Amino acid sequence: MGLFITLEGPEGSGKTTHARLLADWLSEAGYDVLTTREPGGTRIGDVVRTLLLDPVYSGIRPETEFLLFSAARAQIVGEVIRPHLEKGGIVVCDRFADSSVAYQGYGRRLDQAAVRTITAFATGSLLPDLTLCLDLPVAEGFRRKQHGGLEGPDRLEQEQLEFHERVRQGYLALARAESGRWVTLDAARPIPEVQEEIRSRVSDRLATRVGASKVPV
Repeated sequence: MGLFITLEGPEGSGKTTHARLLADWLSEAGYDVLTTREPGGTRIGDVVRTLLLDPVYSGIRPETEFLLFSAARAQIVGEVIRPHLEKGGIVVCDRFADSSVAYQGYGRRLDQAAVRTITAFATGSLLPDLTLCLDLPVAEGFRRKQHGGLEGPDRLEQEQLEFHERVRQGYLALARAESGRWVTLDAARPIPEVQEEIRSRVSDRLATRVGASKVPV
């Protein structure tokens, strides 16, 4: 089995940027790296992503939202993530199942036991080896979003700040509860500084997980 790394955190915390930088660094070091994202990453998942994030579908019920995320997740695990891990590769994923616990469990206040049970079914109980939580105050995350790109906010980004505060606190609670898997990073720092810490953490995990020597940061 390879190494499964996920990046989680509130809106605007830099997950996509850091996932790309991390994957590039690992590829340059000679690792077989696959990058993907949630929702999406497959033809089916990309269709579901459009439906879930388009503001025109504002009437989606929380339960429906969660089940659609789970359907896309089942597809990407079976089609993309697990096959790459089974051949010994590294997967770097921008969001994964913990997002549903944070967004639908804490944010939407759905029953967390049900969220976890359905998520385990959708993923075949697959868990990341390392989850990097890029923590950032909600207001700062949305300030960054306003200055980046020309696209307007997606359906989830349009939620009230109280919703996103619950999501952030959900992530922090998850990180506290499973400190062996989670690493919480201060994402308010400059990108190079955050990326350097990410690489250091990943290098340590590679050395213990796959018996490889540490990758120079």
